[in-house]
Order: sequence, then C-alpha cells, then structure tokens
Amino acid sequence: MAPSVLQRDGPGEPQDRDGDGVHLVTHPVATTITIHRLDQETTALVRLSAVLTCGSESEIRARLSSVHTLVNPEWIEEVILQTYLFAGFPRALNAAREWRRVSGRRAPAGDESLRVDEEFTRRRGEETCATVYGASYARLRVNIKALHPALDAWMIDDGYGKVLGRPQLDLARRELCVVAACAVARQDRQLHSHLHGARHAGASDDAVADALQVAGEFINAADVMRYRALWARVRGK
Repeated sequence: MAPSVLQRDGPGEPQDRDGDGVHLVTHPVATTITIHRLDQETTALVRLSAVLTCGSESEIRARLSSVHTLVNPEWIEEVILQTYLFAGFPRALNAAREWRRVSGRRAPAGDESLRVDEEFTRRRGEETCATVYGASYARLRVNIKALHPALDAWMIDDGYGKVLGRPQLDLARRELCVVAACAVARQDRQLHSHLHGARHAGASDDAVADALQVAGEFINAADVMRYRALWARVRGK
C-alpha cells in the first residue's frame, strides 16, 4: 500500500541570527511528506541504502540489479549521491559506476547544483538541517562549530544544502535511508540524531521502526538489541 502523503508549507524565512551567526528557522523545507508505513518501493530504497553503506561491490551490483525496475530511478540516484555523506566518496563513486552499468541509464547532462548560488545553498541547508534537528538545531550548530568551523560550514552547505536538501527525493525517505546507513555503519550518535530527524521530516514511528528492521538484516543480534533500546529512548518509552 502506498504511503499516505501530506503536503506542507513551503520554506520559511530565516529569523535573526544569534551571537554565533546561526540562522534560526521555524518552517519546514518545501515538499515534505508524511509516511505512515514503508511500502514495497520505499523498503527497497532503504535496503539499498544499507547495502551501499556496508556491502561489497558484488553485493551492491546485485542489489542495484534487483531494484532498478522496482524503484524510481531518480530516487536510486539520489540515494547513491547521498551515500558519500555517510559512507565516503569512494563508495558513492563505485555505486554510481555499478548503477550506470546495471541500469543502462546515462548520467544527466547537467545538475541543479551547478545552477544555484552559495546563498541559495546555504539557506536551503539551514532550512533542511533545522527541519531534521527541530528544537536542537541551534545547539547543534554551536556544538559542531566547537569541533571545527569548517565542519559546521560543510555540514550546512554540502550535507544539507547541496545533498539532503535536493528536491528529487523527499526528506522523509532520505532520512529513513540515513537511519539504515547509520545503523549498518554502527554510528550510534548519528543514528540517534537521525531517528529523531526521520520523525521530524515526516516519518511515523511505524515507518522508522520498519527502516530499523530493514537495517537489522545487515547487523548482528547485539546491534539490533542496542538499536531497539535506542529507538525506545527516542520515543520516550
């Protein structure tokens, strides 16, 4: 059954900056949706995200072969692109190479990221990150800047502005794919953040639990138990 969809408001205007130069944003990004449960296509996409993060080249090739007629090819390309944020550029490059071979699709002649300016990218990054982190957004910006200001800039401009804010895939599905990627990579802190983020982006608790179940296919029993406990804490149970 296809997920229910609820269209929300368009992007909001950034509010006044605080002392750390952080935009406080109060409205979600454009074209967010609500996903109540994972349908077949979204399940396959989340599973692909997990395999792209932890699988061998042969496993990635096999998974791409199995999903290329099942999943919207534009969604597949978007998950491949965002893989570089969570699994590194080499894996994203290898996945893109396998995707071209398996699908027979040629790369697009251009991309929207080549036609937007830095201010647009920064604003979209701030809005997308604010949607994912909710009330924790301002604190996140301060904490990441304390690690290194370059990491904060890259997180907003590259991570959320150039990649996760792209309109070709809705933010709820992106975040469900990120949940799977963080789980199979055993990145507990980031998983904790993106479990919250998936909910903020429009995924129901059932949908997030479905994504964790998919990720559980690729991790051991101890990790599954740990992540179930983490998910219970996120839900306040």
